[in-house]
Amino acid sequence: MSTAPAQGRQPPAPVPAPTPAWQPDTVVLHAGYDGLQHQRSAAVPIYQTTSFLFEDAQHGAELFDLVQEGHIYARTGNPTQTVLEQRIARLEGGTAALAVASGMAAIDITLATLARAGDHVILASALYGGSHNLVVHVLQGRGIASTVVGRGDHDALRAAFTPQTKAVFLESVGNPSGDVADIAAIAALAHAQGVAVVVDNTSATPLLIRPLEHGADVVVHSATKYIGGHGTAMGGLIVDGGRFDWQARSDRYPQLTHPDPAFHQVVFTERYPDAPLVARARTVMLRNAGATLAAHSAFLLLQGLETLALRMERISSNTRAVLDFLQTQPQVARIHHVAHPGHPDHGHATQYLRGSLVPGLLSLELHGGRPAAQRFYDALQLFLRLVNIGDSKSLAAIPAETTHHLLPDAELARVGIAPGLVRLSIGIEHPHDLLADLGQALGHAQTATALPASTPDLELLQEPS
Repeated sequence: MSTAPAQGRQPPAPVPAPTPAWQPDTVVLHAGYDGLQHQRSAAVPIYQTTSFLFEDAQHGAELFDLVQEGHIYARTGNPTQTVLEQRIARLEGGTAALAVASGMAAIDITLATLARAGDHVILASALYGGSHNLVVHVLQGRGIASTVVGRGDHDALRAAFTPQTKAVFLESVGNPSGDVADIAAIAALAHAQGVAVVVDNTSATPLLIRPLEHGADVVVHSATKYIGGHGTAMGGLIVDGGRFDWQARSDRYPQLTHPDPAFHQVVFTERYPDAPLVARARTVMLRNAGATLAAHSAFLLLQGLETLALRMERISSNTRAVLDFLQTQPQVARIHHVAHPGHPDHGHATQYLRGSLVPGLLSLELHGGRPAAQRFYDALQLFLRLVNIGDSKSLAAIPAETTHHLLPDAELARVGIAPGLVRLSIGIEHPHDLLADLGQALGHAQTATALPASTPDLELLQEPS
């Protein structure tokens, strides 16, 4: 498993761990990097190379046998990527991380590390459309079954476990629903069955929620979103919590606890007891499947990561301003965000969100349904019409026509996505300009139909009974 450039017979000295006093604002700038080990470069260099030199034959053999730590071939890592991995692991409170080519690759590699043909995965929340399609349809073609349970339906979750269940997968903050999962309750149910919990923390980021603190075992991210923050590079991340007792469930997870024929018969729980999942994901899944993060992309994601704390503060304050504004607009029928005390997940938000920050993802529905939503969407001038989230710029999408268009109508209804639902990802622009753009777009959406006198309630998509 590569953690540092091979520079001699012994691995380089580890970067000193930060003191407990370091806050996330400092971690994103300094963790995992010592310029004295990189030709005194103050900025993290881009290691634009495919391969790394061996001192001699023995050195090469020891690297391949995992006797020494070091980089061998850029498919499995490079020093630029390593800094990104160490910073994210520190931010999430994990023991190790792996950076890959995209968020979807992170999910795929994680679940492929845990589950094989004949196994089973549970989806415990309404997911981003691509994630849902991957688990329900693509993994099914590989022989991995899945069960979808409703948000908060703990009885259905309890009944869904089988001896073949290898993971419960959920999103900390749902996309596009914005719901906040009860991570601790879901983790308690899963752990009672000896099953690992994987949480997609893309929409929250570790600045808002740290799932590992609430019982999650693995965290994944689309680094393309808030971590990068500028819409310039794709990337995904897998964080090993280092707490799940894989050995106690040896028969359920033999790929981690038994000799692995895909990598020199290594027993990953013995060779890497603190992070066996990430170790296997790197040496088996990434090495053989090749969803590699480019060094330049790792550099761009690091540049974005440096301002994550500042951006999330501005995104949060802008989101509150947008919510306050939308509540006063008669064209708006429903607003979907967890900030309101009447929201069914408001208690979860109070429990899990760190500090006073709120997620920057919200959705709305207009009186007039889909035609009104399309007029509103087409009239936006400052909000960019595209399918990304988490950019510094404010973005807008209609999920039923884009990110979730592969889902049948019945599944869209089950996860609470109306045909006219508009998803907004709030950025860091001046709030005055955001409100002005929303106001003029709402004016275009207004129809001749009389609007209700009351203003909308802040509420989240309800899970149908």
